[in-house]
Amino acid sequence: MIMVELLVIVSTLIEITRGASTTNKDMSTANLIRVDQSGKGDFTKIQEAIDSVPSNNSHLYFIWVKPGTYREKIVVPSDKPFVTLSGTKSSNTIITWNDNGDIFDSPTLSVLASNFVGRFLTIQNTFGAGRKAVSVRVSGDKAAFYNCRILSYQDTLLDDSGRHYFSNCYIEGAVDFIFGSAASLFEKCHVHSLSERDGAITAHRRDSSAEKTGFTFLGGKISGDGGCFLGRPWGSFSRVVFAYTYMSNLIIPQGWNDWGDQSTHSTVYYGEYKCYGPGANRSKRVGWSRSLTSDEAASYLTKDMIGGRDWLRPSPTRFKTPSAIISAKDLNNE
Repeated sequence: MIMVELLVIVSTLIEITRGASTTNKDMSTANLIRVDQSGKGDFTKIQEAIDSVPSNNSHLYFIWVKPGTYREKIVVPSDKPFVTLSGTKSSNTIITWNDNGDIFDSPTLSVLASNFVGRFLTIQNTFGAGRKAVSVRVSGDKAAFYNCRILSYQDTLLDDSGRHYFSNCYIEGAVDFIFGSAASLFEKCHVHSLSERDGAITAHRRDSSAEKTGFTFLGGKISGDGGCFLGRPWGSFSRVVFAYTYMSNLIIPQGWNDWGDQSTHSTVYYGEYKCYGPGANRSKRVGWSRSLTSDEAASYLTKDMIGGRDWLRPSPTRFKTPSAIISAKDLNNE
């Protein structure tokens, strides 16, 4: 049964990362660590599995988390790069915690290491409304999330620093729930707002026009039942672009909010390109936002904006355990 489930993961990961470039490092083989609350894996807690990865590791480690609800506050420290944390389905592999307050201390999952990959997980902070309650903090460079659900209310995703890629993820919150200073591409992601009246989806921080950072939402959708802005500036040069995005009537007609500082009108970069749906009508948008031309939008429509061709890696095809090497072919023959 374990081999069958692992084969499903391998097949799916190969499909969603097809076409990703490789580097000189061997990306085909990963050390396999199993987490299973029933005691049938290598560890029963996710943090224990992460702690077992050698410091300053230079090899891939694939932590396979069996279905269950894991009540843990997890940190991937900066000296443990090249870790993949993978469930089987985001609907049945849940990491949950309940904390609030400081944005750097409250996250359920904090990723401080580079070259991290998260897949098929639900990560949630269940604190609710009233205070900052981060679900995921990403402070390491070259991090990618595939098919994950990231849930909270205020400040859900601290997209702090580095280059990041989110693919087919569901992100939910109400107030500034995607925020930080990173350079990130959100491709085919579903953003759901819980805001009743005037929350903001994004709060990107960029303090200089020289910073090569910003949030791009490409080919996804925005839903919700109340009202919210696409974003507001956490930093005078905040940069956010929505392209080919479905926008429900949740979006307030003005589209963008200046957070009470009109001086940012000449410095922020808030763009929309070929978005659709009732919330994409730009007839009442603020004058300091942009309807991008094809030439202006071009650089935001590929993974090049995060240098992804150099670091987004394919899923491993072989998995090493202390007693064996498991390949996709071996699993097919089980």
